This record gives sequence, C-alpha cells and structure tokens, in this order.
Amino acid sequence: MNKKSPYTINNRTETQPKVSDSSTLTNIATTEDQAPSLPDRAPLATRWQSFREDRLPWLPGTVKQARRFLQNPLSLSGIVLIIFFALIAIFAPWLAPPDPLRAHEPYRMPRDGFSLQPRPPQMDAWKTFPPDWHKHPFGTMEGQYDIYYGIVWGARNAFRIGVVVVGIAVLIGIITGSLSGYFGGWVDQSLMRLVDILLSFPTIILAIVLVTVLTNPGVRIFGLSFDRLTALIIAFTFTQWLSYARLIRGEILSVKEKDFIQAAQAVGAGHLRIITMHILPNSIYPVLIAASLDIGSVVLSVAALSFLGLGPGTDFADWGQIISYSREWILGAHGNPFHYWYVIIIPSVAITLFVLAWNLLGDAFRDILDPRLKRR
Repeated sequence: MNKKSPYTINNRTETQPKVSDSSTLTNIATTEDQAPSLPDRAPLATRWQSFREDRLPWLPGTVKQARRFLQNPLSLSGIVLIIFFALIAIFAPWLAPPDPLRAHEPYRMPRDGFSLQPRPPQMDAWKTFPPDWHKHPFGTMEGQYDIYYGIVWGARNAFRIGVVVVGIAVLIGIITGSLSGYFGGWVDQSLMRLVDILLSFPTIILAIVLVTVLTNPGVRIFGLSFDRLTALIIAFTFTQWLSYARLIRGEILSVKEKDFIQAAQAVGAGHLRIITMHILPNSIYPVLIAASLDIGSVVLSVAALSFLGLGPGTDFADWGQIISYSREWILGAHGNPFHYWYVIIIPSVAITLFVLAWNLLGDAFRDILDPRLKRR
C-alpha cells in the first residue's frame, strides 16, 4: 500500500503535502528575512522612472515643449528682450536711484528746472556705469524731466501694469468661462449675455469712461477712492477678461464631450475636480497664448491714455507720458526736423521693443502649443 494515501475533503481527493523538518524551515525563513526588498534591488534609474510615471505623468511632455520652445528663434528673441527689460526693472533703484528726499515716491520723475525747451543727451554721463541721471544721459524733455530716469522706472511700471492686468483678467476669465462652458443652461446664457453686452462697447472708450469715473473726487466705491494708476489697472482688467471668458468657454465646450471627461463623471468625480484636473489642462493653452500677446497691447493702450492726458500723472515715470511731453517737438527746429530726435525716438524705441518682445513670445507659444499652426 502506498504511504502517501489520499484523503477526501468535500468530495475532492487531495494528496497530503510533504512536511519538511524544522531545520529546513528555519533556513528558509532566515533566507527570506535576509533577502532585500524589491525596491532596494531595483536600480536608481528604474525607481526614478516608476516615480515619474506614477507621480509626474506630465513631465515628459513639458520637457519636450520646453525644448522646442528654446529652439524657436522667435521665442529666443522675445525671451532675450523680456529678460533685458526685466533686468532694467529689477535693478531700477541701482540704475537710477531716486533722490533721498523723494525715496518714498520713486516713480516721480525728477526735474532740473522749468524750461520748456528740451536739452540733448550728455555724453559725459556715460563715462561711468550706471550713468549719473543728474547729468541727463538721455537728455531732458519739456519741463526738464530727465528722460533716462523715466525710461528706467517706466520699465518697472510697464511690467507692473501689464502683468497685473493680464494676470487678474485671465483668472476672472477662466473662472467665468469654465462655469459657463461646463454647466451650460441658464448659467451659460446669463454669463455670456453679460459678456456680449460689455463687448459691444469699444474697449478704449469703456476704459476712458471707467478711469474718468473712478478718479472723480466725489466717487467712492465701498468707501475707497482711487488714484490714476489704480483706476487704469481696474479699467483695463474690466475690459480684458471678457475675451478670455469667451475663449476658454469655447474650448471647454469641445473638451467636455471627450470620452475621458465622461469616464471621470461615471466614476463619480466632483465638478471641481473634473474642471481643474481634466478640463482646464486640456483647454487652457489658447488662453495662455492670448495672454502673452495681450501684455504688450495693454502697455500700449495705457501709453495711449497717458498720451491723451489720462495717465498716472504729469510727472509719473510712464513711457506714454514721456511721449506726451514730446509731441510739441516732433517736427524739430526750423530747418532741422531731427534737432529734438531724442525726446521721441528714445521712449518710442522702448515701447516698441517691449511690445515686440511679448508679441514674439506669444507667436512662439502659438506655433509650439497649437498643432494646427505649428511650423515645420
């Protein structure tokens, strides 16, 4: 008779397993305790790849887009110009230090007299760097305001206006457009009809009206009064968010019908998670492209209002205000049309290069992020 006799459990025939002795079991347990775990045996590169796939699924695509962005000559030109102006804005207190008596008002341009006739640039001021603005390295404009000081601090003012206005407008536009496009129905109808009504007004005219109303001494909103600069920021923010809301709404109407959105809804994901984690990452690129293009246009629009006399102030370091002081001298002197070239050429070049930098950056964003317009 076979010693390994079968036994029956629930009508199934089983064979009794062979039992090892105690010494063998002890050796097996010791070997298993001493064996390193799988993550310890895995190479560092394998562990990094696993972490990247689990925690950073967006990283490869972002690195690829950044590489393409840096290889684009348009984007490189825009970045170089933006970095140039950013360095001027950051180091403005060193490049053009304000007077100690007016250190609390660095954006107020100093003046050297009250003569109406501009004075030409002084080359002696460039013997040191940074040049001494008291010697007027770019000359003076009408009223003897120093042009160099206005250009340097005007760069910081341009960044402050452009980035703040576009940043706030993009945030408002994304929230409004997301709610409108995702929920639809009466929410979409109400918000979009409001946008349509506001878009029916010309942007510049609406901005002029808002600036005039907000700077009226008798007007207070929630007990607050506003200076010219704050009124300009509020006015252009109010006019800029409308286009972003319509743009993001159109993208969301297309993206929300995709299969992965319906799958997220099927598994019970909340509205906030679907919008922030699934819809916006796949629809926000056109808004970023438009925002990068609009920073330059906002600065140009503010300069236009400053030229019309609705800027931050008569002695405020604003490029549009500098050109406003120069309009009486554009034709130059009798028989010499370029006699006062510096009062118009220098601030005009500053505005042109600043706007051009953001336009180049926006075009590069569009070519890289939009597959329909991507250049080969």
